[in-house]
Amino acid sequence: MKIIWLGHGSFRIETNDQVLLIDPWLSGNPMLAESQYDAALNGATHIVLTHTHFDHVVDVLPLAKARNIPVVGQYDLMGYWGESEGIATIGFNKGGTVDLGGAKLAMVPASHSSTFTTEDGLRASGSEVGYMLMSEGKTVYISGDTGIMADMDWIGDYYKPEVGILSAGGHFTMDMKQVAYAAKRYFNFKTLIPCHYGTFPILEQNAEHLVEALPGVEVIEPKVLEAIEI
Repeated sequence: MKIIWLGHGSFRIETNDQVLLIDPWLSGNPMLAESQYDAALNGATHIVLTHTHFDHVVDVLPLAKARNIPVVGQYDLMGYWGESEGIATIGFNKGGTVDLGGAKLAMVPASHSSTFTTEDGLRASGSEVGYMLMSEGKTVYISGDTGIMADMDWIGDYYKPEVGILSAGGHFTMDMKQVAYAAKRYFNFKTLIPCHYGTFPILEQNAEHLVEALPGVEVIEPKVLEAIEI
């Protein structure tokens, strides 16, 4: 399995002949140059969406339409987009699991918000979620944007993920200190990849605290388009 950061909260995950784009943000992403778009998108089989804030959703519908890529996400929004936008969708809900060509994706709770801008103002779009990706004998927790939540107790105990991809920039999500706390209390990660940081000055700029706080965990500060093999 290859986990490839596209900057901010966006990832490309290659596994079992599938290429999953997690919250792909291209347009206006200061961490991803336009010359890198093709490498980020090449061969994508699915778009996986955690919620609809602009830095996660702005490119989802254009990519789905232009490249005929199905969008995977929370049932309510997928049903609406399937009817209103004419795109292929895979809609399910928290507690459910779907099989994406041998890569299984389970939907789990997150604690954040999920709105998008329309001509009539902000509109809600179902609920924010995270995912457990189960493939190649490994389980990866993709937190999406979230704060610490009590649900992490059962999520960690039930799924037992070896790898965590956790939002860690602070202000909108957990910061590095909170991620370290959650990792110690709720999980037993072998590998931890922070994300949603360094993009803007308001966010945390490095993962030094996380590295220092988790000496028994391989904390990997991702670099854009550099594959992390697990």
